[in-house]
Amino acid sequence: MTEHRSGPRRRGQGELEVQVLSALRAADGPATAGWVQERLGADLAYTTVITILTRLLAKGVVTRERAGRSFAWTPSSDEAGLAAHRMRRVLDAESDREAVLASFVTGLGPDDERLLRELLGQARAEGKD
Repeated sequence: MTEHRSGPRRRGQGELEVQVLSALRAADGPATAGWVQERLGADLAYTTVITILTRLLAKGVVTRERAGRSFAWTPSSDEAGLAAHRMRRVLDAESDREAVLASFVTGLGPDDERLLRELLGQARAEGKD
């Protein structure tokens, strides 16, 4: 017989960061951790929200400013920026960057390969090479 877990499902890696960032982007201005917690639901602990916001701060995806005894948080990046940060972190952890990049590029489909070439061309034209 298979046991079924009751209760909230386990979130995927990085899913909560994306949810917190999305909530901040929906705010009219800087938002507190309590505000974010209210938007994401009661099953999420305040301390968890603080932990996620602190991780996003370390990644440069959000900023914070003092608001009384707490902080107000503002997104400085979007979900794409967060995903790019994760990709750089994975790449930085590998000893053979060239092999990892080569494997990544050869695994791209034709549309993604074309887009990557266009983006690299734009970056070169803007002097970001």
